[in-house]
Amino acid sequence: MKRRQSRGGRSITRRLYRLPLLCGTGRMPQAPRSSASRGAPICATSAAMAEADDIAPRAGKEDVPPAPSGALPESEGPGPSVKVSTARVSPGTLRTGADLAPYIDHTLLKPEASRDDLLKVAEEARKHGFATVCVNSANVALVARVLAGSKTVPIAVVGFPLGAALSSAKAFEAREAIRAGAREIDMVINLGALKSRDYALVHQDIAHVVEASRPYPVKVILETSQLTREEKIIGCSLAKAAGAAFVKTSTGFSSGGATAEDVALMREVVGDDVGVKASGGVRSAEDAMKMIQAGANRLGASASVAIVTGQTSTAKY
Repeated sequence: MKRRQSRGGRSITRRLYRLPLLCGTGRMPQAPRSSASRGAPICATSAAMAEADDIAPRAGKEDVPPAPSGALPESEGPGPSVKVSTARVSPGTLRTGADLAPYIDHTLLKPEASRDDLLKVAEEARKHGFATVCVNSANVALVARVLAGSKTVPIAVVGFPLGAALSSAKAFEAREAIRAGAREIDMVINLGALKSRDYALVHQDIAHVVEASRPYPVKVILETSQLTREEKIIGCSLAKAAGAAFVKTSTGFSSGGATAEDVALMREVVGDDVGVKASGGVRSAEDAMKMIQAGANRLGASASVAIVTGQTSTAKY
């Protein structure tokens, strides 16, 4: 299959990022060895791409089983979807560190975080005008109370940090977090299923959390440091097909964080109708600008105050 030249000189063919032979066999044709070099697109046969084109439009409907019975309270219906900006940010609009604040998810996910730590983070977010505060689901109610009346919204993480929980458990955690005040959900993808090429399970896992979180947006954390280039592409494709609003690089608790290269690849895969969040290792305004230039439109950081005040943090995530 010939590659098409896209705008801006990009040569990655969007069709190669369509859902790859998903939900039936959970298998994808192996990329030829010659395409394994850095920057090369994942190739497949014409027949495989034709099948992927046929499956992709149906992936969010026919191939998603209903949520497990008995695990969740009865749904009140999907309702209107809360919209979030997913498009690229123009770096020219960001002249100072403070201009980055509306794109930052101020983050505190350490398990030892105390009540005082959480209150401090929430107050910092109100003061600097950060987009959100991202905390563990057990802490979201406290943060939501502090943020009430401000433009900053609470986020809860789900299946964090391993992503290895049952889909029903992730969906239940998401719904309970929203009841406690979360207005966005950051879930961890099922890494083991993705690496095992069980794409049906990965898609189902995300779709259950998306459904349980309605009408609020869901971000899917890929943990890019643990994935091959092919797995990153497939993970982004699955997240988009399952209805995620964002794809996100990292938990900040694994062996590596966000890189500009990964952010650029993720943005190329999902386009402008799904957001890209760079998280893990963003410690300064310079780091943040690199991620935005690569295509991120949301930044996850515990070093948020340092970023907007022109300092560099030594935080590990």
